[in-house]
Amino acid sequence: MTFAPGLAALLLAAAALPVAQAAEPPAASDGAAFAPTEDGQAVLDARARTLWARCVEGMQWNGKTCAGTPLLLTRAEASARAKARGAAEGVPWRLPRTLELRRLVDKQATPPGIDARLFPAAPGGLHWSGTATVRQLSLNPYNYNNIASGRTSGHRLAALEGWAVDMDNADTRSDVPRTSKLPVRLVRGAD
Repeated sequence: MTFAPGLAALLLAAAALPVAQAAEPPAASDGAAFAPTEDGQAVLDARARTLWARCVEGMQWNGKTCAGTPLLLTRAEASARAKARGAAEGVPWRLPRTLELRRLVDKQATPPGIDARLFPAAPGGLHWSGTATVRQLSLNPYNYNNIASGRTSGHRLAALEGWAVDMDNADTRSDVPRTSKLPVRLVRGAD
């Protein structure tokens, strides 16, 4: 196959560029990335420049571990809890995105899970994420049934579902009913 001289040079230059690889979140046990704050209330992720609540909502740091019972909240309650905590403490706490939560799971550990030295007494299983569900199924605007029922776009269930991360293995799910009661670990930007 022959190419025009200019196109051949362009193809050779493109072939020399490094290929971007999909990055896997680093393991939580990476000491360079994660470290507890001096007061022990939070864990700093220096690479992502985020500060994690050391305990899930409902539990408190007692100087050695997280004590108490984790609150199980709906997605709306979890968002409200983040806003309320932010207002009370004067810093903007929020629900973490799925990739941020997945970063906390050490998949190289046996068994995989969240690092108990950094996040003691942490519950496993699904935790709420702040990632929005964006799912649009194509609708035929010329279909009389769609028009008669008032549907113009999207998927009706998408508003009823949210994203969650399994803290035992870093699996994500986008189909969790927003009324499900799940634990919540909040995050904020590191100042």
